[in-house]
Amino acid sequence: MNGDASIDIDRADDAEVLLSGYPGAAVLVDGDGQVLRANPKGAGLEALIAHEAMPEVQDLVSKARSMGSVSVGTITLQSSKGEIVLETTVVPLKADRLLVMTRDLTMDRNLRSALVESRQRYKDLVEVSSDFCWETSPDGDFVFVSPDGALDYSADDLIDHPAADFIVNADDYSPLPFFSKRPLEDVEMWFRRKDGETACMMLSCVPLFTEADGERQWSGSRGVCRDVSMDRDNEAALARARHREQLLNYIVSMIRDELEPENMLSAAATATTRALEVAGCRIFRQTETGKFGVAAEYGNAQGIEGLENQLETLTPTGEVSAFRLGNWEVLAVATHYRHVINGAICIWKSAAVGAWEADYQILIGDVANQLGIANEQISNHERIIALSRTDSMTGLLNRRAFFEEELPRRVSRLKRSRQTAALFYVDMDNFKLVNDVHGHQKGDEAIMHLRDMLMDFSRPGDVIARLGGDEFAMWLDGIAPDVTENRAKALVEASATMKQFSGSDEHPLGISVGVAVYDPDSGETFDEMLARADKAMYAVKKAHKGGYKLAMAPESGGGD
Repeated sequence: MNGDASIDIDRADDAEVLLSGYPGAAVLVDGDGQVLRANPKGAGLEALIAHEAMPEVQDLVSKARSMGSVSVGTITLQSSKGEIVLETTVVPLKADRLLVMTRDLTMDRNLRSALVESRQRYKDLVEVSSDFCWETSPDGDFVFVSPDGALDYSADDLIDHPAADFIVNADDYSPLPFFSKRPLEDVEMWFRRKDGETACMMLSCVPLFTEADGERQWSGSRGVCRDVSMDRDNEAALARARHREQLLNYIVSMIRDELEPENMLSAAATATTRALEVAGCRIFRQTETGKFGVAAEYGNAQGIEGLENQLETLTPTGEVSAFRLGNWEVLAVATHYRHVINGAICIWKSAAVGAWEADYQILIGDVANQLGIANEQISNHERIIALSRTDSMTGLLNRRAFFEEELPRRVSRLKRSRQTAALFYVDMDNFKLVNDVHGHQKGDEAIMHLRDMLMDFSRPGDVIARLGGDEFAMWLDGIAPDVTENRAKALVEASATMKQFSGSDEHPLGISVGVAVYDPDSGETFDEMLARADKAMYAVKKAHKGGYKLAMAPESGGGD
């Protein structure tokens, strides 16, 4: 390549293939950093670049362009509840084009930090031991015990008593260290304490021999005992902790492996139910009003109604709440991010099984920590998606969301229901004069006035979009042709209120409206319907402005 790292992409379809092959967000930009194309997941990235919310991208583009090589950087975006971390790679192509690819590292970083914190909790274990020495006679009685005694007995309480009397199930050991005629090391045995409790002891011993009549005779045993009860308890606790960590890693991996944020919680509910072997799991997200809404659920939910009513007392500090609900024993804990509650997780099991073990309460708290991060990640994703679909000034859908997402979906639904609909193309008349005479602030007020007017003429379920500048569109679902014309006429009449923003009396501010009625039985394509509405609107513009025109049905082949 002679030192030039650029990739030769001369055709649009080549770029399209290159973009579509990347699993994350990717856009194709020109040398000035302007977006030319984006893959489906790149819509949010495109919007951020267009709104100059990622100036670092321009730096990476400039660097890659000037050096003719790949440029990589990490970009941090600030949101209302934290940071979004994106690994960004810029690859120079031919024809002064560059490929910008991002990978979201927020979840990985947060989850890695949370896992490290979780592991540290279980490493603070201390080994405690207490030793005592002993010696037994040939009959197996204690003849010597360390002065401090053992098993909460004094030395005098033990001496002259059979050692086997203090052992749990002494017949299970062969040989007993107290009777052994050979050395033994680290024999683990269970003893009975003075209060009746048991203690695990590690014994080591050596046999004792005496010479009598020239013969070597066994005369007892001597050894030490080390109380390892605490060790065994700690080992059991550590084993449980490792088991909890394995379960947590499984649940976290199921969340992390989901590429689509909206599927994360469903994966978490399924994995939690299976890993903990409980009857069911329900995950909530907190709404803007502070209520808990069900986000995901898995398992047997029969008789669990009203669960969300039990969540009002949850705190962001991670306390687990245990309660009875019908025939179920329930554990619930709030999920949170930066000490602010953003949801909750509940698991339940049959009340007949009994109370919850401590391990479940610890583990569900750990899972809640991960879900708090996941909930925040999902919220960030939803905010980016909303930004990519809406017009920042009016809050209406933008051109791309209206034409590429909303209308195709609605047309497909109408083909099944066989209902008619209407598309209104609305364009302001003499809008430029408003900006020239009164300034852009007045122009913005006029645009917002038209937005409010369109909203008054729409119904719940209809959709309005700002296509750009002073051009709007309105889609009315399930409306009859005669009602459509009445609606268009009333809209134009209502637009008389826009004259207050006019730049001059000779050229009043108003609207021109082109209307196309969609009939699923006509066989008309989506693009043909758009063309009819657009043509009707421009016919009004050309004729006299300030009116409306109904485009003739496609089979008639002409206008009004």
